[in-house]
Amino acid sequence: MYPLLFTPITINTLQIKNRIAYPALGLLYSYDSLLNDRYYEYFREKAKGGAGLVTVGPVGIDIAGSGRMALSLADDDKIPSFKKLTTIIKSEGAQTFVQLFHAGAYSYSKLTDDVQPIAPSSVYSKYSKQVPREMTLEDIEMVQTAFVKAALRAQEAGFDGIEIIASAGYLITQFLSPITNKRTDRYGGSFENRVRFPREVIEKVRKAVGFDFPLGIRMAGNDFVKGSNTDRETPLFAKVYEDAGVDIINVTGGWHEAKIPQLPMELPRMGYAYLAATIKKAVHVPVMASNRIATPEAAEKILRDSMADMVNLGRVLIADPDWPTKAKEGKTNLIRPCVGCNQGCTDTLFSGMPVGCVLNARAGYEGERNIMKTDTPLRIMVIGAGPGGLEAAVRAKEAGHRVELYEMSTDIGGQLWIAAAPPHKHELLEIIRYYRAMVKHLDIPVFYNTAMTVELIKEKNPDHVIIATGAEAVMPPIEGIGLPHVYSAWDVLDNDPVLGGNVAVIGGGAVGIETALFIANKGTISPEILHFLMFFDAEPVDRLKELITQGTSKVTIIEMLPSIGKDVGRSTRWILNTELEKFGVSTMTSAKVIEIANHDVIFEKDNIVQKIPVDNVVIAVGSKPVNSLLGQVEKCGIQYTAIGDCKKIGKINDAIHEGFMAIVNLQKETAKI
Repeated sequence: MYPLLFTPITINTLQIKNRIAYPALGLLYSYDSLLNDRYYEYFREKAKGGAGLVTVGPVGIDIAGSGRMALSLADDDKIPSFKKLTTIIKSEGAQTFVQLFHAGAYSYSKLTDDVQPIAPSSVYSKYSKQVPREMTLEDIEMVQTAFVKAALRAQEAGFDGIEIIASAGYLITQFLSPITNKRTDRYGGSFENRVRFPREVIEKVRKAVGFDFPLGIRMAGNDFVKGSNTDRETPLFAKVYEDAGVDIINVTGGWHEAKIPQLPMELPRMGYAYLAATIKKAVHVPVMASNRIATPEAAEKILRDSMADMVNLGRVLIADPDWPTKAKEGKTNLIRPCVGCNQGCTDTLFSGMPVGCVLNARAGYEGERNIMKTDTPLRIMVIGAGPGGLEAAVRAKEAGHRVELYEMSTDIGGQLWIAAAPPHKHELLEIIRYYRAMVKHLDIPVFYNTAMTVELIKEKNPDHVIIATGAEAVMPPIEGIGLPHVYSAWDVLDNDPVLGGNVAVIGGGAVGIETALFIANKGTISPEILHFLMFFDAEPVDRLKELITQGTSKVTIIEMLPSIGKDVGRSTRWILNTELEKFGVSTMTSAKVIEIANHDVIFEKDNIVQKIPVDNVVIAVGSKPVNSLLGQVEKCGIQYTAIGDCKKIGKINDAIHEGFMAIVNLQKETAKI
């Protein structure tokens, strides 16, 4: 079905069964730099799911470059655990590389036992918020030797190849960039001098591991940092890498500190494939494309258009490790999607927590969270077809239970329809597509337009009820809130009413921000129109920027707290703030609304009563559980489990994970009987 995607490829002497690679991603499944069962089972699943190449990493080469939490091959005593890991991966049919890294100025001294980070020059790092020590020539030789020794350990541990990281703003990119390399010796200044360090690392590693052992490099296609390297310079680096001895080049986006989105759904699918294509034109070795390659169709297109020779599926394989197998078998509709939400992976990692996935409750728990076929099937009613109810219904049916799903509206999805309305959030609709396909595949009966009652539950007489009735918008007791020009955020996102030129959004949490952006985007031109106008030079660039950011409404967010976005993840908060600025959305913080009038919002700020003119007011101060059914069911002695917002207001991942765990826990209870 996807002939290019499932064609073998040879890297040096190593044949890989297909063009699908799982790239190195930080996971934080331990805090002592050691592998454990959680890592073993995680990587087993990636290999078992059908990926041709599984890369483990990032793996540090010394304490200064990786700290005490990242996986490490800095010592010989780490070899046995990695040997166990490579054995597991290969036993499931995949080949495996290890990615070796040194963070340079991106290291945190609090994680390196107070060893001061080192870098090409003593330039303040916007990422680590520290000033590193400038590397001496002895430091340079020491780090290069550390790369070599770690490579030899990796080889002894049974890895099929090695990848050196030269992306994301880490040490090698710091040598390459004129903004972080201010040296005046042979490692700084000219292009030849700045590229000397990575060239020597590659040459030394190549000599140590032998010329028939696969060696790759992961490079930034564009740093996306002002004053640093762009995709005009990066092909020149790639040529140096090729000449120094690499067999494959893995191309990704920019640095961690770049103010260009690298991972979330704001980045269009295949958004950085052009960077791989640019590198591929410059070299003869195979090239990998990365970032937001979500579907088999997209992966096949990248290969068919000769933009790359392999594709990296990182978070995509966290969401569904069986993506390759499902694609090969023509079951693409059953692939659990990665929607680029970042909530379960990047956000948790940046918070110092283990990586998981919003949609895949097993991610990171592969060895302990499993749905097993039951020997005692139950009759289960699932009430509510939002994400939590859908997950529970699907997993219950997979476990062999007899399931019926009840929904009071005309379609499945619940709040997902509202969540997908703001700009760049449409991919959340993929969650609905997935569950719709799974419900059909598993032949789960769905009863729409059904307002659930205790009487109906008694009539159906199920063995167990899962209640997922969700939430509703909160409308606070503000004077004037019942006026006709006042809407809830849910009304606006769901029904898209006509709004006036001045709109106030009360509430600066995630929903308030995204609703404000939804309103601010009304009246702007679409990407297709932008492409048309640019292609034919119909408007100057400055005018085009106005047309994509200046809509028909001026929006003001009014928030009681000192700042907005408190409930937004760290990896995406800055993106929303950037969008608010570009769309011209005003924010009024530490302000309490006391009245809504016909043409004004009246609020108190700094003990002063003020007002702003408005045509419409949108309330986005939160939601509350819809849980009246819980008490009624409990009084009747019916066995039930409540999940999602009807129990406690949370996020999509809370609902989905609770839906999954409801079935796991039911298995345990049934086993006791």
